Amino acid sequence: MRHRHVGKLLGRSYEHRKALYRNLMIALIEHRKITTTLAKAKAVQPEIEKLITIAREDTTHARRMALSKLNSKVAMRKLFTFAPQDYGGRNGGYTRITKLGPRLGDGAEMAVIELI
Repeated sequence: MRHRHVGKLLGRSYEHRKALYRNLMIALIEHRKITTTLAKAKAVQPEIEKLITIAREDTTHARRMALSKLNSKVAMRKLFTFAPQDYGGRNGGYTRITKLGPRLGDGAEMAVIELI
């Protein structure tokens, strides 16, 4: 039974999964759109949504919380430049996942996750 088990494991250890989410979030903030597998896109979507919600208010505490999640000052600064203007009046739903179809090499379902 999966009682109280939240999120996908993605076949990785906790540390590897945390690093994967961090790298995906940094890439999404820097490029506004990334192509990845559907499972990874679905796994990182709640994390980036929470991060954007934190970044909507530009306070020192919010910046420190975002930096603890991202570990990249460049990405954190970029997030705090566009998040308050683009998402200030929006109550969620900051990202969109679009399915692309299977990858040629191994047949993994691919998707594009982008900031709206």
